[in-house]
Amino acid sequence: MAEAGDQRRRWSKYYTAKRIGQQWLQVDLLNGLPGTRVIEIGPYLGLVTAMLAHAGYDVTMLDHGPRRFARPATPHIEADLLTLEPARVQGFDTILCCETLEHLPWGSVPAVLATLHGSGARHLVVSVPYEAFQIGLSFYANRHHAEHALQVKKLRFLRRFRPLPDGGHQWEIGYRGHSLRGWERTLTCAGWRIARRAFTHPCRSVFHVVQRR
Repeated sequence: MAEAGDQRRRWSKYYTAKRIGQQWLQVDLLNGLPGTRVIEIGPYLGLVTAMLAHAGYDVTMLDHGPRRFARPATPHIEADLLTLEPARVQGFDTILCCETLEHLPWGSVPAVLATLHGSGARHLVVSVPYEAFQIGLSFYANRHHAEHALQVKKLRFLRRFRPLPDGGHQWEIGYRGHSLRGWERTLTCAGWRIARRAFTHPCRSVFHVVQRR
């Protein structure tokens, strides 16, 4: 586990103002779903884990390596998604798997989704990067300060995503061969039914709440 100084630096680098809305949405999408037993896949530095615990969820983590933080002291399962057996993730009401699957080879993702379905969980909340055509505009001003941002993403569908080394992203939705429609078809073919779709900005991802069919 990292030393305190290293941990603080990692937190500051990762949990930026741009990204924090993603973390909030993960917890908010669970609101209204039945049950409180949640398994969080890919907790990284534990912000969502802490929010879940303080919101009253009975949360367990799953990651491919040892836990990266000491608090909250939630149960931790060390397992590789590519070889995971459904029995290891049984007994949960909801599986939370956000910003994780894009780190796996695309060809392995349908089998992983089928494994999660085989766990018996009633719901899966999943998110992956979304890079299809989109426009984002924000503006803020007061008498002392003003700032604005404009983001435009276009023509990604003409290019294929280049997989990144060392466990980086292997694919993203919006590039050639990875449309949103195709991603949703992958979810449904694994046995899930799409109940809700949401998007985040400026950290661009598409979220789905899916339930067992």
